[in-house]
Amino acid sequence: MKDFDQMLDKYANLVVKVGVNVQPGQVLMIHAPMETVDLTRLIVGKAYEAGAKYVMVEWEDEVTTRIRYEKGPEDSFNYYPQWQADMLEQFAEGNGAVLHIKVPDPELFRGIDSSKVSAAVKAAAVARKKYQNYTRNNKISWSLVKAPTRAWAHKVFADLPEEERVEAMWEAVFQMNRVGSEDPVAAWREHINNLKESQERMNTKRYKSLHYRAPGTDLHVEMPEGHLWRGGGGENASGVYFVANMPTEEIYTMPHRTGVNGTVSSTLPLNLNGRLVDGISLTFKEGKVVAYDAKSGREHLTSLLETDEGASYLGEMALVPHNSPISNLNRVFYNTGIDENASCHFALGSAYPVNIEGGTKLTSEELLERGANVSLTHVDFMIGSVELDIDGELADGTIEPVFRKGNWML
Repeated sequence: MKDFDQMLDKYANLVVKVGVNVQPGQVLMIHAPMETVDLTRLIVGKAYEAGAKYVMVEWEDEVTTRIRYEKGPEDSFNYYPQWQADMLEQFAEGNGAVLHIKVPDPELFRGIDSSKVSAAVKAAAVARKKYQNYTRNNKISWSLVKAPTRAWAHKVFADLPEEERVEAMWEAVFQMNRVGSEDPVAAWREHINNLKESQERMNTKRYKSLHYRAPGTDLHVEMPEGHLWRGGGGENASGVYFVANMPTEEIYTMPHRTGVNGTVSSTLPLNLNGRLVDGISLTFKEGKVVAYDAKSGREHLTSLLETDEGASYLGEMALVPHNSPISNLNRVFYNTGIDENASCHFALGSAYPVNIEGGTKLTSEELLERGANVSLTHVDFMIGSVELDIDGELADGTIEPVFRKGNWML
């Protein structure tokens, strides 16, 4: 790829200055696949240049992860080290920033008993519940970014010769993150302002419900009083602006926990912790999933819904126009952080407290009383397409179009 080193350097700079937005004297923790070593080293350097006091890298290797599921004893999967949870809590209490280069292999757990994966995911969620409170409430800066690995590139670009796939993935990652622009940081600031305009339009409208219609979808979704649409990024407890997901094209809010009724169908495959689920159909009554199915991976969906009581309710609803940069690439990336930004989506599980007025100061019980869902899990699934229509109901009962044929009408 022409000027690859320059593009990689610009991407690392973008991640540090816009994603986690590292501040002088701050500690940064990076979770990175071993294959992303070149990018990770650049990010470490950019972080120190930005004034970071210390940068810690937690290297991840999916081969050793799979070995655990193949050879570990049964009691391995309900275990998560308390010392690691304690370390994360102490890190968050010190206002550290967290960066995840998150690119799970879509086929990582092929042939592995789904119950093992679900048990391990739940054990980690339980142990890290206090730490997750810091991220879900935006008390600290955190960001999820993407970088190619061979396994991921081979899945996404299987139609290309093998030797071209990783380069094609880099080109896609650079494109969706606006790295090719003359000044990516300035391009992102403009992009965030555009998302804020959409966010403010929806906050001004104050719809009390949305009605989704598409093939396999007829869903009414009520919103709680005081709900807030968000988009782009947000401020942490210290007032520092960061972008939690790169790329991002969505604005999002929370549905009322018990105000969801009807059926919704997914339009893209879901990479559920290294397990693929496709063709999802969910039927809701008074907010709860009362029937479900999937064309493939149904057992993984079952495990997700059985995580806890809140896993059967929605915690997020997000709007993404079909005519948008990632969607226009016309490719499934088998990575929720990307695919959710090519498509309108919902999330099963916990709501983000930032999506309701005063939410970050509420207890779990108070959030439930306000209509927000509470759960150990939060899993997005995509439902957008060129066939999606959405109507909004105003406080006075007036119905008006919000989306037609997958794109904004406002």
